[in-house]
Amino acid sequence: MRVAADQGLEAVSLRHVATEAGVSAGMVQHYFRTKDEMMAFALSVVRERSQVRVADAVAGLGENPSPRLLLRTMIAALLPLDEHTRDDGRVALAFLAYTAVRPSAAASLREDTAQLAAFIASVLPSNDAAAAAGLLALMEGLGVYLLGGQYTAEQALDALDAHLDLLFGAPTTS
Repeated sequence: MRVAADQGLEAVSLRHVATEAGVSAGMVQHYFRTKDEMMAFALSVVRERSQVRVADAVAGLGENPSPRLLLRTMIAALLPLDEHTRDDGRVALAFLAYTAVRPSAAASLREDTAQLAAFIASVLPSNDAAAAAGLLALMEGLGVYLLGGQYTAEQALDALDAHLDLLFGAPTTS
């Protein structure tokens, strides 16, 4: 994961991973026969970390949060807003690019995306699949802009809030 996050996906090889880990290439091959296996493992680690972040963030909301707050909290937990989450974001982005040329490697990613889109649609006032897809696309685009340095965390969250206002209406202040 460090190799992909620090040097990009093209640097991920059995040899480079072994060097980074301080072990022999044979040791790495014992666990991963191919680059595809290494990438799938890295994605599963990122997915697990993301699920933990989302679960922890949602747990902090208490019982029965508003749908808008629930979605904002979930998406904010998934965005690469700090250095720790940027590393996971870089790996996820590298894997996404990897699956663009290896569709067979994208099966689990497609399933995760479909489940997340269905959940988001179920929480939206309109229960609209297209609006859920748009919110996911916004999240992915914000993630890319955050990783590339075009947006700060504050700008990304402002953009997220503006989009949620379109879907839910602007929050009222009392």
